[in-house]
This record gives sequence, structure tokens and C-alpha cells, in this order.
Amino acid sequence: MEVEDSVSEACVDYSTHTKNQFLDDIEKRLKLFMLRCIKACRTLPKEYDAQHFGHQLIRSSSSAAANFRAVRRGRSQKEFYAKLSITIEELDESLFWLETLIFTEIIAEHRLADLIDEGYQLLKILSKSRKTVSD
Repeated sequence: MEVEDSVSEACVDYSTHTKNQFLDDIEKRLKLFMLRCIKACRTLPKEYDAQHFGHQLIRSSSSAAANFRAVRRGRSQKEFYAKLSITIEELDESLFWLETLIFTEIIAEHRLADLIDEGYQLLKILSKSRKTVSD
């Protein structure tokens, strides 16, 4: 089973979106990112290292999606910023585990390339959003 079964939305022009449309889209993309990470982990060999990295990837990608959901329910700008920062950290950790799966030659790079690209796109969008909030 290939992991690249989702179309990336890299060309979305968020300048034309309302705040709620933007948040809806990012939440959806983070959930799809999590789902694709889970699917990738289902294909991992049963060796301890592969399973350990897979569990870490599932934990961090699901945490990124869950924390972004909490971003949307932030009661203050400070809480919004804090939850957004956690989302960014967890997403970055997910990318670390994906890259580790490649570095350790557990999964071929071409199988994770689109997923990693989507992760970096989300990271860039969320980092820019955090900077905008802090300005």
C-alpha cells in the first residue's frame, strides 16, 4: 500500500479565505496528515525499532491534530498562541520520525516524500500564523 494516496493542497490561496475557512482547512489537513501517518505505520515491519518509531509518529501526528483542535477553542490570544506552538512542535516531531524511518532505511524515501512535503507545508503555514498572532 502506498502512503501517497492524498492530494496535497499546496496551492491554496488562504488570502481569500475567512478565518473560519482557514481554520477548517488546516484542521482537515492535519487530520489527513495524521491518517496518512497511521496508514504508513500499518505497513512497518514488526522489528522493535520500526514499531517504536511508528508509535512515536502516531503519537506526535495525532497530538498535532488534537492540539490544533484546541487552538480553535482558545479562550484568549495567549491560549491560542500556546496551543498553536504545541501544534507546531508536534508537527515538527512528526517530520522527525518520518525522516528517521527513511534515515534508518525502514521505508524508502519515495514512499514518504509526499507526506513529508505536506508536513513541511503545514509547518510553514502554522509558523507564519503564529508569527502573525505574535505581531
